[in-house]
Amino acid sequence: MKLTKKSHACVRLEKDGRTLVVDPGAYSEEDAAVGADAVLVTHEHPDHFDEGRLRAGLDANPAAELWTLRSVAEQVSAAFPGRVHTIGHGDTFTAAGFDVQVHGELHAVIHPDVPRITNVGYLVDGSVFHPGDALTVPGTPVDTLLLPVHAPWSKISEVIDYVREIGPRVAYDVHDVLLSEIARPTYDRLIGSLAPAEHRRLAPGASADV
Repeated sequence: MKLTKKSHACVRLEKDGRTLVVDPGAYSEEDAAVGADAVLVTHEHPDHFDEGRLRAGLDANPAAELWTLRSVAEQVSAAFPGRVHTIGHGDTFTAAGFDVQVHGELHAVIHPDVPRITNVGYLVDGSVFHPGDALTVPGTPVDTLLLPVHAPWSKISEVIDYVREIGPRVAYDVHDVLLSEIARPTYDRLIGSLAPAEHRRLAPGASADV
């Protein structure tokens, strides 16, 4: 697969001429979902689900479909009848030729006073795992972890321990738009030295084979 990093939590995966987009949110490029054959959304927070960006992708390709949890599906299913699929933890499906497993149920705790919402992670082709906004451990080997490196709900020790628990071959940073460039070397150094995986960072628009 070819992995292309988009801004923040959004990524594009390409294989055999087809494209899967995960989490085209408000911090991503306006055309983040355009060109997608399938879209996956992990949860309803606007930095992962932006209705305008999602609609742009589904409008551009009338055959494109969306897989997501109920809280998102309810907001867009009426506009795209038959193209929106509601999923949850333990489900498996094929989207645009990609095999997808669904792992996880709840968003990470932001603060005890903030109610938790649902969140799922997606393991694509048994290889690439996007956890959304949670440190979900899928319980199956992961080659490439899309690592939420910086968030209001996490601290660096938790990020490092998450990589240790998952044990991927390589971890690529996602969920990073709030992390300033001046702080990036600190995160790179700590994760690179303490987490047992190759730690990589792609600029928005850059790609790698996974």
